[in-house]
Amino acid sequence: MNPRSNTVALLLSFIPGLGHLYLKRIFRAFLYGAGFFGPVALAFLIVVDGHGSKDYAVLLLLFAAACWVVNMVDMFITLGSRPSYPPPGYHEYGNLGHDLGHGHSHGPGPGAVPEFNPALYEWQRREERRKIILASFIPGLGHYMLGMMYRGLSAMTFFIGAAIVIFFGASLTHTGEFLFFLLALPVLWIYILFDAVRQLEKKQAGMELTDRTFFDDFSESRQEGRRSKTIATVLAVFPGAAHLYLGLQMRGLQIMAGFLFSIYIMDVLRLSLFLFLIPIFWFYSFFDALQLISRQEFGYVEDKPIFKGIKRHQRKIGFLIILVGLYYLTNEVLLDVLRRYYPDWHWPYSISSYFQTFIVALVLIGGGLTLLFNSPNRKS
Repeated sequence: MNPRSNTVALLLSFIPGLGHLYLKRIFRAFLYGAGFFGPVALAFLIVVDGHGSKDYAVLLLLFAAACWVVNMVDMFITLGSRPSYPPPGYHEYGNLGHDLGHGHSHGPGPGAVPEFNPALYEWQRREERRKIILASFIPGLGHYMLGMMYRGLSAMTFFIGAAIVIFFGASLTHTGEFLFFLLALPVLWIYILFDAVRQLEKKQAGMELTDRTFFDDFSESRQEGRRSKTIATVLAVFPGAAHLYLGLQMRGLQIMAGFLFSIYIMDVLRLSLFLFLIPIFWFYSFFDALQLISRQEFGYVEDKPIFKGIKRHQRKIGFLIILVGLYYLTNEVLLDVLRRYYPDWHWPYSISSYFQTFIVALVLIGGGLTLLFNSPNRKS
């Protein structure tokens, strides 16, 4: 009988109960399947019906999520403890070249020594790799199995602590936008997983493993005068942060200020027409940071600002800032005061709706006239 594939069982386990059904564990498959899909179906009926309390639906979904987690943990434990199958032609006590118990003695005394079996050695390496990868789905557990207790503890603490801080911050500030930082957790989880695989490869290559935290690796690279490519790549997700980490202060500040200021201006003036500029800005910053990360390995990277000659155009920039300030002051303070003290007046509402259009049109016309009458041959 062919053994069941561990990889297929793990992938099927993402649907609760299906992986256990593949391994012919009927009771657990029914238990996890009913524990997940039953509450989800009840929560869906409560939401569709509209008469039930939404709190019950949330509790049912939390119970279903807990069943899914228990289902995955149970599958990890099952796959880690499953008996493995040696390669064909390999017996339990090794290939001695003749039948066991004839012509040799057992134990540490003199006698026949098992021959080196390359297939057995490669099989053992694959089995160890499989167990480490399965354990690493829980951050830090793969490092524990490699004997790196300190590194595994720091990885597990950092991952769980980051999740707790994000949820605590969201509940404390009552802002759902705080949950945006949850997108960093999959990146951190993948990094911890591949770090465990990298440590395993070092062990199988005969290299000595040093049990230290990730931060010790980063501080060592800083002491050697190098910047960590890993940290710089992670920071590149936020425009300008990687440039500041690489020591490019002017370029990083301009990118970060330009990105945040663009979002603020488009939110205040409700310029949904120009929202396509935000992803363009982000992709430019990200790939520019990746190029600078590659260049800094070969030597010094010059801090070139993106917007050159700002001092020469400071009057135009100041004029734009004054316009934005006047718009914000008029729309949020002056018109609100007029509505409060003169509720019978209707013209403040008209000004509030048309003032934004007037400011945006004025800025666009001014920018177009500047480009139209500016000499292209003028040296910057």
